Amino acid sequence: MEELNAKDIMTKKVITVNKDDSIEKLSELLLENKISGVPVIDNTDKVVGIVTEADIIVKDTELHFPRFFKLLDGIIYLESLNRFRDNLKKHLATKVEDIMTKKVRTISTGTPVSEIAEIMLESKINRLPVLDEKGNLVGIVTRADIVKSMISKKK
Repeated sequence: MEELNAKDIMTKKVITVNKDDSIEKLSELLLENKISGVPVIDNTDKVVGIVTEADIIVKDTELHFPRFFKLLDGIIYLESLNRFRDNLKKHLATKVEDIMTKKVRTISTGTPVSEIAEIMLESKINRLPVLDEKGNLVGIVTRADIVKSMISKKK
C-alpha cells in the first residue's frame, strides 16, 4: 500500500493573516474559524511566519491589568482605568509581524505523512504550511489531518 503524502491530507483552503494585520484582527479570525494558528503572509502572498494563540497569550502577559478589590457589590480600582484602556488599545493595535514566529517549517505536497508526523513531534508544532515548487502556499497540514488520515487508512 502506497504511503499518503501532504497533498492527500492537507486542507486546501488555508486561512491566513497578513503580517501587517493587528492582533485584534488575528484574534477575531482565530475565534471565528475555531482554529489555534495560521500562516502569516506578506503582500506578495508568500509565507513569512506562523502565529498561534500562544503568541497572543505571551503578548498578553506584557499587559498590566489594574489592581482592584471588591467592596459589597462594587469594585474599587486602585489604579487608573484610563492608563489600562490606553495600553489595551496599543496592545490590540500591535501587528502580527511583531509576535509571529519568523522561522517557519514548511513541507512540499510530496512530503510523506510519516515524515510530516516526525517533523511535528520533533519540532513540537501543530501545523505545517504546504508549499508548491514555486514557494506558493497551497495547503496546510495539522495534527488533526494526520489523525484523520490514520483513521481513514484503517477503513
